Amino acid sequence: MKRVIAIANQKGGVGKTTTAVNLAASLAATKRRTLLIDMDPQGNATMGCGIDKSQLQRGVCEVLLGEVAVEDALVPLEGPGFTMLPTNQDLTAAEVRLLTMVAGREVKLVNALRPVRDRFDVILIDCPPALNMLTVNALVAADSVLIPMQCEYYALEGLSALLSTIEQIRGAVNASLELEGILRTMFDPRNNLANEVSAQLIMHFGDKVFRTVIPRNIRLAEAPSFGKPVLMHDKESRGALAYLALAGEMIRREDEQRAAQAAAAAAAAAPAPKTAANDDPTTQPVAHTEAHAER
Repeated sequence: MKRVIAIANQKGGVGKTTTAVNLAASLAATKRRTLLIDMDPQGNATMGCGIDKSQLQRGVCEVLLGEVAVEDALVPLEGPGFTMLPTNQDLTAAEVRLLTMVAGREVKLVNALRPVRDRFDVILIDCPPALNMLTVNALVAADSVLIPMQCEYYALEGLSALLSTIEQIRGAVNASLELEGILRTMFDPRNNLANEVSAQLIMHFGDKVFRTVIPRNIRLAEAPSFGKPVLMHDKESRGALAYLALAGEMIRREDEQRAAQAAAAAAAAAPAPKTAANDDPTTQPVAHTEAHAER
């Protein structure tokens, strides 16, 4: 895939970290080389992958401040099969330092990732629940934004603010930033409001709304307490199957987009068709008849 995807929503409790951890594990299960970056000072993704954030010596904070190279802060996770760039509460101090910088503060992450970007097929960034400098760094480094959201009224208002921020980032520093898709999380089909909001999302965003829906699921909720993705906790659960389906949908979208681009390139490179006049067998006989008439 060769993509950097920021998983963002300034509203808390919508399933960003759950999506980041379990999507990373699901993509790794498809043999994609996957890196997960925890950009939230709460360090929930770090803990959810079985890393003790209180014992962390090198992480996102040190990478952003240039104190260590990103290669030295990566943690390979043998069980889930992907690589982690962990964090802890020290990242809050890094954000304060970034805010005091006069220039270049929004490109710290993209610059730090350059040495390792080609080593991974997909890089997922778990953003904090705020539109702060850490989120801005993630959006500047990303190729696209995946937005997890619950199907409720307040989530729609938050979505509008996030889309406005994405437009500002696109216009200022990252012109190639695009919307990867909107993911409906914690979905309960018995809830009429959830169904109404879901219908509105599809009406306004069309194909940008993932067909895959993440249901409310006990196994999905309890997996972080074991420090592992749900795929390792209970691979037969509805939550695990949903995130595997999401990974498959993203891969299919990528393949379809690549095929469409190849077809467009082939059509552009094809020779121009001959004009109708050259192909008309009656052109010469008509001219011959006109010549006889003149005589």
